[in-house]
Amino acid sequence: MQFYFAPMEGVTGYIYRNAHAAFFPHIDKYFSPFIVANQHEGFKSKEMNDVIPEHNEGINLVPQLLTNNARDFIHTAKRLKQLGYGEVNLNLGCPSGTVVAKGKGSGFLAKPEELDRFLEEIFSEQVMKISVKTRIGKDAPEEFFRLIEIFNRYPLEELTIHPRIQKDFYNNKPNLSVFEQAIKLSAHPLCYNGDLHSMKDYQEFTGGYPGIDTVMLGRGLVMNPGLVQEIRDGVKLDKQRLKAFHDEVYAGYQKILFGERNVLFKMKELWFYMAPIFTEHGKYAKKIKKAGKLQEYEEAVNRLFLEQELM
Repeated sequence: MQFYFAPMEGVTGYIYRNAHAAFFPHIDKYFSPFIVANQHEGFKSKEMNDVIPEHNEGINLVPQLLTNNARDFIHTAKRLKQLGYGEVNLNLGCPSGTVVAKGKGSGFLAKPEELDRFLEEIFSEQVMKISVKTRIGKDAPEEFFRLIEIFNRYPLEELTIHPRIQKDFYNNKPNLSVFEQAIKLSAHPLCYNGDLHSMKDYQEFTGGYPGIDTVMLGRGLVMNPGLVQEIRDGVKLDKQRLKAFHDEVYAGYQKILFGERNVLFKMKELWFYMAPIFTEHGKYAKKIKKAGKLQEYEEAVNRLFLEQELM
């Protein structure tokens, strides 16, 4: 089985990725939070910092692009190729309202004819390998059957399917009946993404779909950074390693961000996912959320690690 780390905007940037790869070296591919493709000469500084090779040494990173404009995609892919990348991933999954309103991410799925023309143009350039991460539709699961016909026309490196529609966001359960049809219909290697939050989730999924040999984990892996190690080696996450990992991420943000408020914002976002893996985490999570100074934050985190256990 191959394990991919899904991109999560604001969470899985290069500071987090480097710390994760150092403490949990079990990920086959990391995907960058999306880059908004354009035809300008340079990346935004935030995007450049996230993908430059010196910030991703020893990490198999695939940059993800967000756009519905073929020329923008091609121009940005060429710049990434100059940085040494051999694959880019097209984001057709983001459910954010602001993204969808612009016809990008999963909003692009509502325009199959435009998507078809877009794919034809970007593959005609043959800049590099192109993989796709998609939802099964914008408004209805039935949209997927038109979409898979379109995907099958082009030489995708891989197709990652999150079997929800845009309107689901992350609610409801993944539509596994549509995913089963995707297995039968797809001309490309498939990667599954969606609600693999625990060893139990993983075992249930692989038991039902033994032919799938690649999965992408996102929220479950941020919640439990050691989940893939547990799956692969049977080694459960321990507090000492999690604390060391946390401290590495925390120190990394303090080096690159100006002001306590910005560091706290990043760490609080991380604890939104991680806190629930601790016993009786509620009051500690509240203190972390309310912390206005780094000292207050550190005291709350240290008490959580000292007084509670991992579930």
